[in-house]
Amino acid sequence: QVQLVESGGGLVQPGGSLRLSCAASGSIFSINAMGWYRQAPGKERELVATITSGGSTNYADSVKGRFTISRDNAKKTVYLQMNSLKPEDTAVYYCNADLWVRTTFVYDSYWGQGTQVTVSS
Repeated sequence: QVQLVESGGGLVQPGGSLRLSCAASGSIFSINAMGWYRQAPGKERELVATITSGGSTNYADSVKGRFTISRDNAKKTVYLQMNSLKPEDTAVYYCNADLWVRTTFVYDSYWGQGTQVTVSS
């Protein structure tokens, strides 16, 4: 019923930039918070950044000043601009959305399939 599809991952050199996108589709009534999480090999999934429907943002300390989260509510899309990338940013990045499903009016949290970001020279 609901899908989150990420794009924009890839291989980049240290100091480089990438922009991730995540589009939500399906039977969606409204979306509350959207966010990005990441999971590096051998580590637990961790929060990167979140943004509310009103535009309030929250960042992990490790990415403050380097990453910027934004969203286009009309397109049901969230973005993550990543600058000054470091090797320790290497991980699978997952999109998340807390939303109301139109057909069932159930409020639930949905995840994308993940996109690989590799920072290496």
